[in-house]
Amino acid sequence: MGMLADRAIVVTGAGGGLGRAYAIAAAAEGAAVVVNDVDEGAASAVADQIAADGGRAVAHAGSVADWAAAGAAVDRCTQAFGRLDGLINNAGISHVGDPWREEAGERARAIVEVNLLGTMYCGIHALRAMVAQRSGAILNVTSGALLGLLEHSLYGASKGGVVALTWGWAVDAAPYGVRVNAISPLARTAMSEVWVNRDAAHMDEPPPESVAPLAVFLLSDRAADVNGQVVRLDACGLSIMRPPAFPEPLPLADRSLDGVAAAFGELRRDLQPVGFSRLDLRDVGTGRVVR
Repeated sequence: MGMLADRAIVVTGAGGGLGRAYAIAAAAEGAAVVVNDVDEGAASAVADQIAADGGRAVAHAGSVADWAAAGAAVDRCTQAFGRLDGLINNAGISHVGDPWREEAGERARAIVEVNLLGTMYCGIHALRAMVAQRSGAILNVTSGALLGLLEHSLYGASKGGVVALTWGWAVDAAPYGVRVNAISPLARTAMSEVWVNRDAAHMDEPPPESVAPLAVFLLSDRAADVNGQVVRLDACGLSIMRPPAFPEPLPLADRSLDGVAAAFGELRRDLQPVGFSRLDLRDVGTGRVVR
């Protein structure tokens, strides 16, 4: 018996790359899988491969950025397999470029609609089914770009929203036996190709198949005690993101402009480096990078 035996899951954006690897790995562990993708041919090809390997899978074509299509992906699972035990919110698009060079806003809107709203739509539909049955697991897909990655601010913002959803849903759904986690994977895919020549950290990207076991584990009962976590897997290894938190506040008796300025003199000791490569913004203009 596999780790996901008798489970039914939906994997979005599973026509290729990491989504395909997640779907195949889940099926190999016994799950019945709905393979969702905007490309109907790609979704069908992955579902056919799973069936040829002895697994169970059906294809679903549709954009997660469409509320009805997102709901249809979940309905496809319950109709074909009788239940919904897991959702991997993998579908996403990327964009590289200086934010001030954007024009008309179409790409910015598309990134938010697919990466953030798509995750939100699929998750809402899945949560409705899982809360009703008092069980289930959702795995959202985020990115280290949320920390601030050169020329990835729009993409990173959408993935930061995914992390906030993960934490919020984990709190909302826990009383109903539903777990929600996120994975921040680094793998060699078509999406990551545009990164390779821009950041040396991406030169040693592992194949998607090496990331898939983590996704399967987080959906399984072996991770029953894992909820509300953001798990990073890259070439360096496995880590868990610490949630941001406000430190003990500095008392502020004088809230005038001068009072705030004086208090901020003490707060400067708490200024933090930002960015995936930890660019120290206290030295703006110097290009100093803290590794």
